Amino acid sequence: MFHFHEDRKLYFEHQVLNTTNYVIPFIEEVLKINEGMKVLEVGCAEGGVLKAFIDKGCIGTGVELSLDRLEIAAEMMKNEIQQHKAEFVNKNIYDQDFEDLFKNQFDLIILKDVIEHVDDQKMILERLKTFLRPQGRIYFGFPPWYMPFGGHQQITSKKILSRLPYYHLLPRPLYKLFLKMFHEKKETIDYLVDIKKTGISIERFERLLRKTGYAVENRKFYLINPIYKYKFNWKPREQNRIIRSIPYFRDYYTTAMYYLVKEKDN
Repeated sequence: MFHFHEDRKLYFEHQVLNTTNYVIPFIEEVLKINEGMKVLEVGCAEGGVLKAFIDKGCIGTGVELSLDRLEIAAEMMKNEIQQHKAEFVNKNIYDQDFEDLFKNQFDLIILKDVIEHVDDQKMILERLKTFLRPQGRIYFGFPPWYMPFGGHQQITSKKILSRLPYYHLLPRPLYKLFLKMFHEKKETIDYLVDIKKTGISIERFERLLRKTGYAVENRKFYLINPIYKYKFNWKPREQNRIIRSIPYFRDYYTTAMYYLVKEKDN
């Protein structure tokens, strides 16, 4: 496992920098981030992504199921919480009381490295509409499943496993057997197999957007994910124009996708 996966404060700092320098500029190609905008981050973890929006003058709400990660968020963003610029909620967005609190409240919803962990992706796309204001937008950022490390194998405890590409594409029984051969921990194997069930390709994601009534306002393909600048000191690089134009093939060589979407006009 790479050190930044264990150091949650460092992970927080990486998320702030990546969002400030890449995510927000991507969104602002279409939607100006103005002071007072209300932003919801679904699966906010420690809140690093949300922090960057609050630094731009937004009012941020983070929802997260992990209490441990919310405790870190509360520590890292104590001042913002005290100033009523941020709040963190330990709830499920499908809960009725969450809907009662936040229906039609947000100008922008953020899902950064979240959609690939969701079991019913069509359901969550439908659910997110509940929380948008008219003309609200949703940002999605995720690693396509077929890319070299789309299985999140970088979290494994064995150095060789964390750096070996594409083996997450093995059939599930062989994948589990391969991980066991290297004596990987059971909880890590279970987590990786879960991601194998939910990992999402570019093509599947775009089909789901069409089925659920969203229009893509902006998208960006990255050969080198911007977050790698902070994790590995690699220079971010957008995908080659020809490669990104070839469906399915592009999934194997695109390490990150950014999307900004809105509901289609009726």
